[in-house]
Amino acid sequence: MPHKILVEACVDSVDSAVAAETGGAHRIELCAALREGGLTPSAGTIAVTRQRTTIDIQVMIRPRGGDFLYSDTEYASMQRDVEMAKRLGSNGVVFGLLTPDGEIDVRRTEQLTEQARPMAVT
Repeated sequence: MPHKILVEACVDSVDSAVAAETGGAHRIELCAALREGGLTPSAGTIAVTRQRTTIDIQVMIRPRGGDFLYSDTEYASMQRDVEMAKRLGSNGVVFGLLTPDGEIDVRRTEQLTEQARPMAVT
């Protein structure tokens, strides 16, 4: 049996999301500032993208560019952004958190994953 290939488009605007869906993407990863590696998009961008597309939306949760070692303040912002993404109808969130040693921050990753339910987490 052939495997179905899932096409995900990483986009940073509503127009790009619509174009991705029109072009056959199965889901989008919605970001802001792709040149910085992708940051959390605005509530308005998430809401209008949800209104104008029917495919799954995975929202990037990343408060700034650079490394993935976040301060307590940045982490609190990420928690709010997960709630915002959920409230606005996102299907999932995408995030990464590291410790000062460069390891996965398991505690915070588990907390954000639990908070994101029932959305998917990547």
